[in-house]
Amino acid sequence: MKEWKKFALIVGVFLAAYCIPFSHPRVSSAILEAFYMLQEYAREHVLFCLVPALFIAGAISNFISQAAVIKYFGGQAKKWVSYAVASVSGTILAVCSCTVLPLFAGIYKRGAGIGPAIAFLYSGPAINILAIILTARVLGWELGIARAIGAVLFSIIIGLIMAAIYRKEDEARTKSSMAQFVEEAEGRSPLQNIIYFASLVFILIFAAWGKPAQDVGFFMAVYRVKWYLTAFFLIVLGYTLVTWFNRDERISWVEATWSFAKQILPLLFGGVLVAGFLMGRPNIDAGIIPSKYISAVVGGNSLLANLVASVVGAFMYFATLTEVPILQGLLGSGMGKGPALALLLAGPALSLPSMLVIRSVLGTKKTIVYVSLVIIFATITGMIFGFIVG
Repeated sequence: MKEWKKFALIVGVFLAAYCIPFSHPRVSSAILEAFYMLQEYAREHVLFCLVPALFIAGAISNFISQAAVIKYFGGQAKKWVSYAVASVSGTILAVCSCTVLPLFAGIYKRGAGIGPAIAFLYSGPAINILAIILTARVLGWELGIARAIGAVLFSIIIGLIMAAIYRKEDEARTKSSMAQFVEEAEGRSPLQNIIYFASLVFILIFAAWGKPAQDVGFFMAVYRVKWYLTAFFLIVLGYTLVTWFNRDERISWVEATWSFAKQILPLLFGGVLVAGFLMGRPNIDAGIIPSKYISAVVGGNSLLANLVASVVGAFMYFATLTEVPILQGLLGSGMGKGPALALLLAGPALSLPSMLVIRSVLGTKKTIVYVSLVIIFATITGMIFGFIVG
């Protein structure tokens, strides 16, 4: 860290300690809310969502051929293949905006083009099939269908725009990856690799399976047996590790997982603290920004209403499925359907914690472009939808 940055940090901490009115009820409750939100995040998402995702990311970086990643997701890959796979990944992975980050970092660092990688990054949390069904049941079929279509189109369009903006840089990156690539002997058959990765993915899916709103149906049936299914795939994973992998490969996998954890977890935890301080947990008006100010400007279908909904959704952290009851309450308080869709398209795919991690992978400029594209498209789509449904 440069000396002027150290000085600025010291001055900033001093001014905060000197000037912030910690005795004010709103400030003290917001500080406490930040730690409540961090605790909730740690209890609900780290062990059963983030940890499996980190191990999958470590497996991708170690055991998926770099040539295969470049072939199917690189800048020179067939667009219809790479974007089709990336844009529907969320139907399989029921993850939040933070859990998808290790997977995104894994395929991007392995050589995936920025377009398909961004499409995967957006679609992972946005096209959660359970969330879309819940949206349709609770908020109405119009919002459910609009969310599904908008999420798929967003992932493809935003990915294509990012690929076009950074085309030359992406081509140079692909050439560099291919030049450094050295073909290694594969000790396992393709079927063995499929079983290994499938067991990891199913552990993530079932361990993170949330409880549906209704006590009947397929999703509730899976929820009742989720831990049995998780245990089964843990046994499968253990068998594959003992039988098909040598000691050096297992150590390499753990080291790669730890590398992702060191990069991602501190930023996520810091981001959750800040998000909790600013806006608090969903449905709890304890953040430094009172919720009444937000709800007051998201009525109707104006540009401002849709923009505010998009920006608030982008910076607020939503755990998987929590956006639906939050929007149900906001709609009951007068929120327009256009801003509701804008929040649905920006919120689950982004959050302040995820932005910090994306910046560590892509850099500041690309992160700003990506976040801006999501907010702009969510705002425009919300206005169009609000005009159509009246």
